[in-house]
Amino acid sequence: MPRKTILPDARISPRYAGVCTFSRYPLIAHVAPENAPPDWAIYGVPFDAGVTYRPGARFGPRAIREESQYVKRYHVEHDLDLCDALSIADAGDSPVRPFDCEDNHKAQLEFAMAIGDPNLTRLFAVGGDHSIALANIRATWQRRGSPAGGLACIHFDSHLDTVDSTLGEKYSHASPFIRAIQAGYINPRRMLSIGIKGPLNTAKDLDFAREHGVEVVTYEDWSQRDGRARIDQFVRSLAASKAETYLTFDIDCVDPAFAPGTGTPSVGGFTSAEVLALLRGLAHHAGDRRGLDIVGADVVEVLPDRDVSGITALLAGHVIFEIMCLDALHRR
Repeated sequence: MPRKTILPDARISPRYAGVCTFSRYPLIAHVAPENAPPDWAIYGVPFDAGVTYRPGARFGPRAIREESQYVKRYHVEHDLDLCDALSIADAGDSPVRPFDCEDNHKAQLEFAMAIGDPNLTRLFAVGGDHSIALANIRATWQRRGSPAGGLACIHFDSHLDTVDSTLGEKYSHASPFIRAIQAGYINPRRMLSIGIKGPLNTAKDLDFAREHGVEVVTYEDWSQRDGRARIDQFVRSLAASKAETYLTFDIDCVDPAFAPGTGTPSVGGFTSAEVLALLRGLAHHAGDRRGLDIVGADVVEVLPDRDVSGITALLAGHVIFEIMCLDALHRR
């Protein structure tokens, strides 16, 4: 079978050489004609004006590109060569508007909508802060035909990100999901938030998710109570209904002992091994190993200045790989 993503041979061209792209995938302009348009286009969004604590995630896409040079293509647990299964490309970076969150949303949306073939190419946004998820969710929803009721959503995070307004800003990294749900891009009754933890500003921060039917599995639910069974049941339901699903991953769901490079660290969370197992399990939970129909995704909130030896950016690179493997499994 011909390879769908052509990588430099690491035994001829070393991983520390050449143009630095996500996992050494080709730039979108360099995709071989027989592999165009790509199945997935990964693009950076170097924007962090939506943060409410430490800035610096604007440098996340650059750091993840660098650390992902050592992300290889064959998945041992899934027995899957991702580059045989999918055509993947690096689509560069979105333009940003660093002084206005809503204006940045519009600029990113315009860029994302023009990537690849809107009917065939799925979008993977790499942040940047979590505010950038909204434009990618909207672009994915529109490219899937603006389905009534919205997309299903799997959300890994320490925070619910459903605050209506923070410091007068409605488009910050605290608000992408309230905006997405209100606009109809996401169906809250088909949204699962995994890994929520830590103290909150107020008990009212839980109200929106509860009132709109979002399934919330806290880290304590997963580690000590019935969270694993609830995830299994939820994912099986999505798979059975063939729900088109968006996956959003905030790196701060991982304990800062394992992912220190983030702007809003929350202690007491997943280890790297646990979160990778959770992602792999999304295929197994579905019952037939084909898993979920992942139609768009993002990985956000990597802050290189707070990182230690690049371990957070490296983990983010592997999370991107795991998410695309879920789509490759679904297509088998």
